[in-house]
Amino acid sequence: MHMSIRKDEGILKGGRVLLQHLLPYPLDVASLTVGRMSPPRPSLEVAVQMRRERITGPMARWQPWRWVLADVVLQQASFGQVPRMLYQQEDGEAWLYPAMKVELFKDDAEGYYLNATTPKPCWFVLWRMQDEQAVPLTVSLSYHDAGRWLDAQETVEQVPVPAEVLEWLQAFVDEHHVVEPKRRQRPESFRSLTDRFGNPASVSTAKPQRKGGHG
Repeated sequence: MHMSIRKDEGILKGGRVLLQHLLPYPLDVASLTVGRMSPPRPSLEVAVQMRRERITGPMARWQPWRWVLADVVLQQASFGQVPRMLYQQEDGEAWLYPAMKVELFKDDAEGYYLNATTPKPCWFVLWRMQDEQAVPLTVSLSYHDAGRWLDAQETVEQVPVPAEVLEWLQAFVDEHHVVEPKRRQRPESFRSLTDRFGNPASVSTAKPQRKGGHG
């Protein structure tokens, strides 16, 4: 059976498309909606603290200062929405970068699984130098995100997540991650780093500056 359909034969009413007169069989239009929105992704807001500290020893001849990731904490109303200096002293200073959003994506469930099941689950923070100051750009709970950032020669540091965040992350992993027979192993580059004294260490791909350091 041949039918010709004009543009005005579809009737849009109340967000539903009525097409019975175009089809050779009855249609339940109550099940058809236009622009149905998907539920929001799980997310939370955090604040990142960056610290500028003085370097001692032989390295201080070429780079007297360095920036490091100090902490990641859950956002509080008192933090506000804009970056601010926490303190400035002779041996360094600290800045707070509030209201940074951390989202969880279903298609990265394996990345969260690899983080949640490590002995020390972490926040991963990508930061860059801007006008002689360290600025965090994004925060993630995924090993895969951190791996991509490092592959792109970015500076990535990590700090432990608190118990309540780990519980939230684990619940998401339990719901969305399916363990494969041969699970992907954690890259060697993401194992906990320590210096010769056993203290936590971080890796940066930035080249040390010979004049003036970072400020």
